Amino acid sequence: MSTDSWEAVLQRLDDAATLSGVDPEIHRMLRFPRRLLEVSIPVRMDDGHVEVFTGWRVHHNTVRGPAKGGIRFHPEVDASEVSALAASMTLKTAVAGLPFGGGKGGVRCDPTTMSDGELERLTRRYTWEISPLLGPDIDVPAPDVNTDERVMAWLMDTLSMIRGHDLPGSVTGKPLAIGGSPGHAGATAVGVMVCARAAFDQLDMTMAGSRAVIQGFGKVGGPLAFLLTSAGMRVVAVADAGGAVHNPGGLDPSALSDHVVKTGSVVGFEGGDAITESDMWSLDSELAVPAALAGAIDKRVAEHLGAKVLAEAANGPTTTDADPILDERGIVVIPDILANAGGVTASYFEWAQGRQGFAWDEDTVAVRLRASMDSAFANVWAKADALGVSLRRAAFALAVERVADAIEARGLFP
Repeated sequence: MSTDSWEAVLQRLDDAATLSGVDPEIHRMLRFPRRLLEVSIPVRMDDGHVEVFTGWRVHHNTVRGPAKGGIRFHPEVDASEVSALAASMTLKTAVAGLPFGGGKGGVRCDPTTMSDGELERLTRRYTWEISPLLGPDIDVPAPDVNTDERVMAWLMDTLSMIRGHDLPGSVTGKPLAIGGSPGHAGATAVGVMVCARAAFDQLDMTMAGSRAVIQGFGKVGGPLAFLLTSAGMRVVAVADAGGAVHNPGGLDPSALSDHVVKTGSVVGFEGGDAITESDMWSLDSELAVPAALAGAIDKRVAEHLGAKVLAEAANGPTTTDADPILDERGIVVIPDILANAGGVTASYFEWAQGRQGFAWDEDTVAVRLRASMDSAFANVWAKADALGVSLRRAAFALAVERVADAIEARGLFP
């Protein structure tokens, strides 16, 4: 991702500010991240030499609460991408009605080439370098691309050692053994499912017998395939970095998951035929879900997309030049700041449990997650109706209004 990612966020932010009619001075404030920290991360590799990586932690806006956002390890991550993702988190937490602001972190590295020991040393040194920005009341990281609960455990342990006391509320997406929350792992997929079902209801479509295509079969796409199949949908195609498979009768998500565990990719799955990712997007379907990296739905894909509803499980999967094409074709887009907010909502629940020192049971988490996502979708749908605009424009407008309300209430210091 390049500076285009930040420019895309600014375009949508500018449009939302115009739609909602917020004070131009507040709009101007939202066009700049509050703070951006860039750090060098020296790590002694297994062969004894020292490699120096670059990392970032960005706070976009924190008027509604502590910064909240994941940390990604990826060879192409940069300051622009992290800033754009932090701004999206400001808007996402506002849409979801959570008491958080927007943050994001990243380290430019290729974790697939690193040993467990190298990854741990990288994580702990990165945590040390950004530690002035972290804490339960300041900034609460979570897993993102190429990071997981193990990385979060190292981060929490390092920060606890620095501060001299246990800080379970300083990070979410932790293992259950150290204060993680049941239901966190699949929460993003659950949120996408709730939004897709709500959209189908509004459009008088039925899920049973409908077809879905999914790009990505990882932490979100994998669980989502199970959820959609359980709802009676046929997941007719799935793509990942290696390629794509197609079965018009529906792929078996359990068998596909076993295949991916064994081979590392959906490619070669005997329960489906090989297909290109481009052809997958063109398949006739009721639901399409980009659940991988940004920019998947570009102008070319938008022109040939065969789905009626697009649910953005990934962050920033649709380019700005694709939006008007999707609108013109009547494709309903459930934007990322709404569709994938299940993950940050579950993170809020975990943070709250850490602050309370009281663990909720899995049923409580599940019920509250569904209720929160249903409410967020209903609010955005109502806003879209009131303004006569797409769900994306409505979601951004609603988010900007909520952040603006908080800025106005707090005032400007000094």
